[in-house]
Amino acid sequence: MPVNTSLRAVRESDAAALCAIYNPYVLDTVISFEQSAVSDSEMAKRIRDYTALYPWRVAELDGRVVAYAYATHWRTRAAYDHTLESTIYVDKAYTGRGIAKPLYLELLRELKTRGVHAVVGCIALPNEASVAIHEKCGFVKVAHFPQVGRKFDRWVDVGFWQATL
Repeated sequence: MPVNTSLRAVRESDAAALCAIYNPYVLDTVISFEQSAVSDSEMAKRIRDYTALYPWRVAELDGRVVAYAYATHWRTRAAYDHTLESTIYVDKAYTGRGIAKPLYLELLRELKTRGVHAVVGCIALPNEASVAIHEKCGFVKVAHFPQVGRKFDRWVDVGFWQATL
């Protein structure tokens, strides 16, 4: 991780920075299946709602938020209460700088302290970078669903990676 990088819990005031990281993935890629850019107010609401139950972490480089990772519920039935879904987004200008792995591992450590047993990462395929970071953090591929997502008038495969904590 770069020397001037720090990891911390997300704050509602980070909403605009998270949107700046996330919205290019929404608007320009199939990495996110969201169709429209997320507003700062919507991101602030997500932060409030989800962090009431699940951790979100950010990476700052020289005081600027450049990546974030979070967990959310995976399925709603009680049998799945110890399994969560996680994701990570890195500002495209900061990929490949060694920021993602420490951030994701920090999130996974936090989840383990909260009694989470399994974490699932859902990856739109192909996405070599996301597969690589998940596997570097101990996830293994457990499923591949061909053509289950649709964005930009094309079908997209989805893979699931799992880490058992």
